[in-house]
Amino acid sequence: MEKISLNGVEMYPFASEDELLEFVKEKKGILVAINAEKILHATDQTRTIINRNIGYCDGAGAMFALHKKGYPKACKIPGCELWLKIVAKWHKTHTFYLVGGQKSVIEATVVKLREEFPGINIIGYRDGYINSSDDKESLISDIAMKKPDVVFVAMGSPKQELLMEEIQQRHNAIFQGLGGSFDVYTGRVERATQWWIDHNLEFAYRLIKQPSRIKRQIHLLKYLWWLETNKL
Repeated sequence: MEKISLNGVEMYPFASEDELLEFVKEKKGILVAINAEKILHATDQTRTIINRNIGYCDGAGAMFALHKKGYPKACKIPGCELWLKIVAKWHKTHTFYLVGGQKSVIEATVVKLREEFPGINIIGYRDGYINSSDDKESLISDIAMKKPDVVFVAMGSPKQELLMEEIQQRHNAIFQGLGGSFDVYTGRVERATQWWIDHNLEFAYRLIKQPSRIKRQIHLLKYLWWLETNKL
């Protein structure tokens, strides 16, 4: 499958979650969620990080751009849902390691996963507050020793991707960056209801709930202009 470039940001036009899962099963690597903001605000550093890994369409803006590029079957695969699909598919056969969030959040995440997915083998976890090189080396060494099949890192971009790349140098696995997904999963942050998600209006729901986001989302008008004028 070929990558498609949008403002120099390369991603795969997966037509379904199953297609993505089959791809990453055969080709382990780092899954990086791509949305309109990441495409619009791409820098040389973020493009390089994304392009050497497995970029996938996380938002409606990226999906519509792929459609205009001639990939009408490309679909939106929200990262906050994808990681749970990975767990559901492989929790009986794969081992997992989780990094990110506050101590209370990661602990609550592990408890909930063990309740919802009986038999899941979580062989390690820790919070996302890695404050020294010793902390980081301890984490990477632990992962390299335990050799999990799947590693989830929830620390925000590009920090989580840079950490996953360091881990990958010592241990190859399926990696996914999750941003704030542990907070959503444990109910500390409310996600949009299904109607908003189904109508590709999750960004509007977030804006209603948090009006201060207007400073970020106003830039989406530029993205819409690029989309309509084929500048992507």
